[in-house]
Amino acid sequence: MKSVLSGDAAAQRRRLSVAIKQSLRELRNQLSLLNRHIGARVDLKDVDLDCMDLIARHGPLSPSALAQRAKLHPATLTGILDRLEGDGWVTRDRVPSDRRAVLVRALRDRNAEMVRLYSGMNASMDQICAGYGDTELEVIADFLRRTTDAGRNATDALAANESPSGKS
Repeated sequence: MKSVLSGDAAAQRRRLSVAIKQSLRELRNQLSLLNRHIGARVDLKDVDLDCMDLIARHGPLSPSALAQRAKLHPATLTGILDRLEGDGWVTRDRVPSDRRAVLVRALRDRNAEMVRLYSGMNASMDQICAGYGDTELEVIADFLRRTTDAGRNATDALAANESPSGKS
């Protein structure tokens, strides 16, 4: 009987693992749709939103640090920053101690607009988190951190195997 139970337990674990992976894929799709709708409202491309998020979370950043975090070629990033600066989303400021250095920072007025657009999702997340205890939230946060690390590692491995043309 023990082998049947362990077989049942193994099958249940596989089902749960598949369900988690499917849920993460659906979450990625839903967040992509949300970002696409928000981007359309404020006339920003997906990559622009990604860069804005990195600047908001880690900025001010030098353009090279932003390119590295976004995994973008510096020339590509220059075009993105030109669009973002031209539309009033960011500013490129000279560093007083090194006049050659530049830092990119988000402008508060436009950042408030982003916060407003994401407020529905943020309120929903607050409600969801309120339904869990601290220990459960710690497990969820750990799972998401580890999943993010796995995604980063997979991305880095794929990028390392790319040819200079960008094709494997």
